[in-house]
Amino acid sequence: MTVGIPIRRLWPEPSTQPLDDTELTALYGRADQPRLRVNFVTSLDGAVSVDGYSAGLSGEPDKRVFGLLRMTCDALVVAAGTFRHEGYRAVRLNETRRAWRRANGLAEYPTLVVVSGSLDLDPAQAAFADAPTRPIVLTHADTDPPPGLTDVADVLRCGTGRVDLAAGLAELHGRGLTQLLCEGGPHLFGALTAADLVDELCLTVSPLLAGPGPGRITAGDTAPPRHLPLRHVLAAEDGVLLLRHARQ
Repeated sequence: MTVGIPIRRLWPEPSTQPLDDTELTALYGRADQPRLRVNFVTSLDGAVSVDGYSAGLSGEPDKRVFGLLRMTCDALVVAAGTFRHEGYRAVRLNETRRAWRRANGLAEYPTLVVVSGSLDLDPAQAAFADAPTRPIVLTHADTDPPPGLTDVADVLRCGTGRVDLAAGLAELHGRGLTQLLCEGGPHLFGALTAADLVDELCLTVSPLLAGPGPGRITAGDTAPPRHLPLRHVLAAEDGVLLLRHARQ
């Protein structure tokens, strides 16, 4: 059953009928090895936001896939700046998606992981205080947690002076969190790319020219180009393209 704006596969093997959630889940399914998947939405001219927020680029098809990606991951990884700016709430799923997770041997909710180099975090923010699963904060050895943070989250220290992302991912894998979904922001994406840790990019292209001003989906220090082959192209009837690029 298809709900909302129809989504069809353009490549490979074009589909004539809209894809239902079961078919979409199969296209974006879990891997049989550890994977870091990054999910972003962009305008046609490369903007990461409209009026400062990604919501201005996101429509129903993007939100539909966004929800399925959250359903299939073990942990949702986000940079502290994006976490604060976008006002993250507790990561919750509806009953249908929780049932899918139970049927596939997963915890009912993915674990929220916040990457922070300063620990400028508010333990009272709903994403911490109302979390159905205890969140994790990845930081480094030179930070001090604010009062109350360790009451609502596990603080993992990886690296000195800056977060060692490779060590942080290894810590998550050791906790059984092997299917990781990163929702940004651009500086975290850039750092993960520089460390050659990105296995997959799910990119929604909104049919919108945002104009000059907004940044790109990636930011930070210069890094070598990384080849990421195209795996599928989906199109929604409102003109949105949904691309999936992944390593072999």
